[in-house]
Amino acid sequence: MSSKDPIKTCRVDPKTFDLKKVDPQDHPGMKDKASAALATAANLEAIANWQYRLYAENKQALLIVLQGIDAAGKDGTIRKVFSVLNPQGTRVRSFKQPTEEEREHDFLWRIHRNTPRHGEVGIFNRSHYEDVLVVRVHDLVPKKVWKSRYTQINQFEKLLSSSGTKVLKFFLYISPEEQKERFQERLDNPEKQWKFSTGDIEQRKYWDDYVDAFQDVLVNCSTPTAPWYVIPANRKWYRNWIISEITKKAFEEMNPQIPPPEPGLDQIVL
Repeated sequence: MSSKDPIKTCRVDPKTFDLKKVDPQDHPGMKDKASAALATAANLEAIANWQYRLYAENKQALLIVLQGIDAAGKDGTIRKVFSVLNPQGTRVRSFKQPTEEEREHDFLWRIHRNTPRHGEVGIFNRSHYEDVLVVRVHDLVPKKVWKSRYTQINQFEKLLSSSGTKVLKFFLYISPEEQKERFQERLDNPEKQWKFSTGDIEQRKYWDDYVDAFQDVLVNCSTPTAPWYVIPANRKWYRNWIISEITKKAFEEMNPQIPPPEPGLDQIVL
């Protein structure tokens, strides 16, 4: 991974990537919190303007996938980065344990029906990747089943891309020590205790298993049309900046255009 361009640094190269070599405390491309706040604010203004153009054009869509170990900051990212988006053109979906109806379909059924329409930004808080992560770590389906899903996911995301939906995938990577601090913060704050479950403690026992599962996800499912970005997320200010930077860059590449006005509007005076 390149150390010069922070976006390239975070983007997964399937041939060389090793999650265990990523430092969750790192902040490539940004020196401190104050500088990050200024840069993030400018990025968010640009993102809001680009979303307006995307909505007006109504020919493309942007899907943002957020994954991470518990307390990695998925909710915080939506609140701090993507709350700038106009709700009229934004769809946020959280994928938890599948319902009985969802279990009676293929694993992508509930995902596909929630992808953004043209003109929209879709945000997935967890996603189809749960079906190659949780099911693997807890041995809920046979290995041959979850392993075959890598190819199925890549084909699904290629379909989205060829249909006009740009896919950005962010893995928010924190250290076990940082997770412990964030869990304790939730326990100490009565207004945040609802976010904590005793099951969270049990899940910490599977930390290494989840790291191994994420490693395989990242190298098997980071493609040219739907790349993975690993975000060092111990520092929330860095997380917010680099995600806003990558999102702004994606919008620039999409370059949605305001539609031309109806002929003769310049002759109308009210």
